[in-house]
Amino acid sequence: MDSPPAGEGQPASRYESQKRRDWHTFQQYLRTHEPPLTVTTFSGEHVIEFLKYLDQFGKTKVHVMGCPFFGDPNPPATCPCPLKQAWGSLDALIGRLRAAYDENGGSQDDNPFGDKSVRIYLKEVRQTQAEARGVPYDKKKRKRAPPPPPGGDGDVGGSSSVS
Repeated sequence: MDSPPAGEGQPASRYESQKRRDWHTFQQYLRTHEPPLTVTTFSGEHVIEFLKYLDQFGKTKVHVMGCPFFGDPNPPATCPCPLKQAWGSLDALIGRLRAAYDENGGSQDDNPFGDKSVRIYLKEVRQTQAEARGVPYDKKKRKRAPPPPPGGDGDVGGSSSVS
């Protein structure tokens, strides 16, 4: 299940290189897991374990509930709160691993990186980190077409005169 070269004589894009590096890192995690796992035997829960394992290498300060700086976007001093992986980094990682899984023979229908439990975990991480920083995460809303003017019957191009 190794990925084919990006192209004959062409250097891989930054995204492709990162995706390949992430895929190899995840495969190494599976091999060192107790008990060892294979690409065909891991689940969404193992993906979540992997994301939690990566927190030890994180650089984002996430204030805990009892910290005096919880909810402060610009804390005035340091604190002993843990460093974790930022939500955006985890989200991007899952996107790359999801694509790598598909490209390396995995089935799109049962891709563990797209599992509901992984989506829920990422949503919880996003909410927790937003609360800890005091910066709400607002989902971008799509612009909708303006509603028809009041009193109109919705007939386009019809002639209606108001007296």
